[in-house]
Amino acid sequence: MRSLAMTSSPDQQAAVDTTATIRSLNDAFRRNPTAGRAVITPGVSSLPHDRRLALLMAVVGFTAFDAGNDPYNEHDFGAVEQNGVSYFWKIDYYDLDYNMGSPDPANPHVTRRVLTIMRADEY
Repeated sequence: MRSLAMTSSPDQQAAVDTTATIRSLNDAFRRNPTAGRAVITPGVSSLPHDRRLALLMAVVGFTAFDAGNDPYNEHDFGAVEQNGVSYFWKIDYYDLDYNMGSPDPANPHVTRRVLTIMRADEY
């Protein structure tokens, strides 16, 4: 009797592995944004210091990933609410000089990450 176990092609498995690597790198970076660059928009910059810090802690601790906010399962985007205001955060991938997009976001030796935190109405 033949097994009904699902199999995947080498290309499919490579894509799954790449996504898992990107997700892991994004999670590590989000938890320690000093490993790359963090940028805040004017709407976030204008918050009192304690509210900015609370927002950053919400981003660092974010775990509410789902198909709606993370369709590619890379953990590169999230939305949080603070004091009735919605905020987004996004991770983008750049080359080592921050001039162009990264040639391979799964390779930390050729990629620099940038975390942007913004009010949802600034998106």
